Amino acid sequence: MRIAVLCSRIRAEEKLLLMELERRGLEYVRIDDREHVFDLHAHNYPFDVVLERAIQHSRAVYMLKIFEDAGLPTVNSHRVAVTCGDKFLVTQAMIHAGIPTPGCLLAFTPESALAGIEQLGYPVVLKPVVGSWGRMVSKINDRDAAEAVLEHRSVLGNYQHTIFYIQEYIDKPGRDIRSFVIGDECIGAIYRSSDHWITNTARGGHASNCPLTPELIDLSLRAAQAIGGGVVAIDLLETKDGRLLVNEVNYTMEFRNSIETTGVDIPARIIDYVLAVGRGRL
Repeated sequence: MRIAVLCSRIRAEEKLLLMELERRGLEYVRIDDREHVFDLHAHNYPFDVVLERAIQHSRAVYMLKIFEDAGLPTVNSHRVAVTCGDKFLVTQAMIHAGIPTPGCLLAFTPESALAGIEQLGYPVVLKPVVGSWGRMVSKINDRDAAEAVLEHRSVLGNYQHTIFYIQEYIDKPGRDIRSFVIGDECIGAIYRSSDHWITNTARGGHASNCPLTPELIDLSLRAAQAIGGGVVAIDLLETKDGRLLVNEVNYTMEFRNSIETTGVDIPARIIDYVLAVGRGRL
């Protein structure tokens, strides 16, 4: 089995995955997206399967498309990367699969966005459609804040900043849930707790084990299936009346804080899945 690992900066997750490949004596090659030049006319690559671990979404999407068009199986697929990398596409996938998700509006001008915010009612959450780690996510509590943030977004110069993704604010209990799905199994989940309303562990949130309930497993698997399956992390919000809502789906998932917390050897489970995908091609 010959494995290509798409990456750039090697974080803790990539180190763990590479260590697992080496522990098993598997043949792999790193393809650094900062250095590699792709010949778009090439159609033969000396790999059996590709594991995508790129940090930049745009690079991941292009590389996955190149390898898939050459007939190589990839983890995750190009479809999954495209969908998960865009919050609007994830929301659409959840809605059309009948999966509960926070209320959401989309607008394309500051004026219509302001009208939408007031229609939804303060507070609301304004997010960039493309982005991670809670960057540029704003909780907007009143009209003054809305006008300031919308004006700022409208002059940033990137067209994506003028796609206004407006989400219902969920008053969660100081935490959210991240579950991990690999193939057709939900392998574990964590609570991410913080005094701040943004609970990402990348922003200081504390991870603790979250028991897998039938509802959590069902929602996680349905959300993963709705975006195309693979190796994904599902972010869920708890409402005050006890409902679970799928917030986002992540396709190059981080898991450094979740191995000891869940007791699951996540790198090993990912490599098991990569090998299964690769064997399906042989």
